[in-house]
Amino acid sequence: MKEFVEYIVKALVNNPEAVSVTEEETDASVTIKVMVAESDMGKVIGRGGKIANAIRTLARTSGRDQSKKINVQFGEDK
Repeated sequence: MKEFVEYIVKALVNNPEAVSVTEEETDASVTIKVMVAESDMGKVIGRGGKIANAIRTLARTSGRDQSKKINVQFGEDK
């Protein structure tokens, strides 16, 4: 799942080498944390959060077979 989200985010940003994706897994959920350069944050979030919500939807849909809740969080690298 981590690689899938990383691929999508790197395709959206101007500075793909600044993208960092980590995955934390518990018994009930998987949290994917996406960090991008400050200048690329708007491209990942999108107007009204539409792109971020689309990424979350894709991650949840592709992770259905894991029977765990998939969360995607976005932040910026300082």
